[in-house]
Amino acid sequence: MCGIVGIVGRGPVASRLVDALRRLEYRGYDSAGIATICEGRMDRRRAEGKLFNLEKKLDAEPLPGTIGIAHTRWATHGVPNETNAHPHFVAGVAVVHNGIIENFSELKDELLAEGAVFESQTDTEVVAHLLAKYTRQGMDHREAMLAMLNRVSGAYALVVMFEDDPDTIMAARFGPPLAIGHGRGEMFLGSDAIALSPFTNEITYLVDGDCAIMTHKGVEIIDYEGKLLKRQSQISQATAFMVDKGNHRHFMEKEIYEQPEIISHALGNYIDFAAHTVKKNDTAIDFGKVSGLAIAACGTAYLSGLIGKYWFERYARLPVEIDVASEFRYRELPLSPSQAALFISQSGETADTLASLRYCKDQGLKIGAVVNVRESTIAREADAIFPILAGPEIGVASTKAFTCQLAVLAALAIGAGRARGTVNADDEKAMVKHLAEMPRIMSRVLNDIQPEIEGLSRELSRFKDVLYLGRGTSFPLAMEGALKLKEISYIHAEGYAAGELKHGPIALIDENMPVIVIAPHDRFFEKTVSNMQEVAARGGRIIFITDEKGAAASKLPTMATIALPNVDEIIAPMIFSLPIQLLAYHTAVFMGTDVDQPRNLAKSVTVE
Repeated sequence: MCGIVGIVGRGPVASRLVDALRRLEYRGYDSAGIATICEGRMDRRRAEGKLFNLEKKLDAEPLPGTIGIAHTRWATHGVPNETNAHPHFVAGVAVVHNGIIENFSELKDELLAEGAVFESQTDTEVVAHLLAKYTRQGMDHREAMLAMLNRVSGAYALVVMFEDDPDTIMAARFGPPLAIGHGRGEMFLGSDAIALSPFTNEITYLVDGDCAIMTHKGVEIIDYEGKLLKRQSQISQATAFMVDKGNHRHFMEKEIYEQPEIISHALGNYIDFAAHTVKKNDTAIDFGKVSGLAIAACGTAYLSGLIGKYWFERYARLPVEIDVASEFRYRELPLSPSQAALFISQSGETADTLASLRYCKDQGLKIGAVVNVRESTIAREADAIFPILAGPEIGVASTKAFTCQLAVLAALAIGAGRARGTVNADDEKAMVKHLAEMPRIMSRVLNDIQPEIEGLSRELSRFKDVLYLGRGTSFPLAMEGALKLKEISYIHAEGYAAGELKHGPIALIDENMPVIVIAPHDRFFEKTVSNMQEVAARGGRIIFITDEKGAAASKLPTMATIALPNVDEIIAPMIFSLPIQLLAYHTAVFMGTDVDQPRNLAKSVTVE
């Protein structure tokens, strides 16, 4: 959430800053702004809404200058409007900020008592006021920056310019990510390497407690006491990816259709296609020796973890404790160093997941990171990294990252079963063969069901509420389907275990309630059909997502039946993800919502 960019350049920077912000749109935002310094004067342009509103202002009133900072804001303190948009100016100080200053109320009261006048409702403005205060007291810019950092608390990425120093940008990180990009006579910074990919591929990642002073000559990194630090630069892989929609209407659609190819690449990192075996786990976690597994994640990543729990318990006979990270971090869960922990995050920067990781680390557990960004904080703090290799996911509603997470978790569960003696060689080969076939089957499904889904979505868009039901691994899929639909179409939707229908949700069933039932013809099928009969008896409109066997076995009347190929249980969650993704996507398109950047949502939640 929020995007930050800064450039100390050799030529005009305004258009380059806006281009970099565009690469950060996937993070979610509700306003944008830019500031530069030219001939000793600092100026800015800000706008509510999307980046094109800011671009219109810049077209009408260009901002010259070879140094500048820019920001896309996702509102936490104060409504999304131009006044609350960043950068914030106070007495020759400009600040952009991602995160939350937790003690801003006390600081603001202190500053107000000293005569400060605040223009916005944001927590960020206290940072600009503190810096202005310390410079008035005679501190130089570095001293003022360190004094401010020792006063504020919370999770933040801060970037600062001073009007009387047109050669320097300062930055600090404590929580949300910041990356420094190295150029030739130029320096860059951004919330992640994707923003900097047009400018450089040499990146230095700041860690918590770092303060960076960036000039044309390079970057100096110090701690909050002013002690010089050494941070290694690296060549970022982010520059290898082109971030565009291609021939698709939206990034989300593109990412749905990328899944067969992307998953084949991801699986190649974990399975030997020739031998039909899972590659040996050469990491710090020995699944054969751990006594249990703890999993924490947020949102869609949590739902992939729930499916992973089924697999680890069934195939590896490994007890799994799982919770959403925002609860996990505060439960004071009793853990043992004999256990291991997995943390799942597309960005690798999710604040609650990172806090849960650190709790487990303090308890002596070995840590595994299932992430899409190898250079992320969660990956860097883990003992073992299990990359999902999904590539940049721009659409806020996760699709390819979800199925890649599932593919990786499936491979890990099979490998864990082999290490624990609960999966024999024949079973391993059979399951790996199914995984290897999955990309082909996904391509077939995407080509076959798209017209039917598009027609069904038109009808689904007429309803205000939808229920999703499933059993086994289809239960987390039901929750994922409901999450996708409400995220991007804004239709209220809930996912339930089918066996819970009689324990409350059945009261909602009538002719105005579509019920989407996810039921492959597996060991749970007959019981799920019984729940469908209860829905049909009360006039519910059933959308039945099943396979060819299931479609042939059920004779119940439905609003629609989507029959997928018959597949093995190990790959069913990935295959059955496709219709629920497409159903949400086409419903949202038909309703005219902002599919890639739905309201109030952010791609990467880097504050609590």
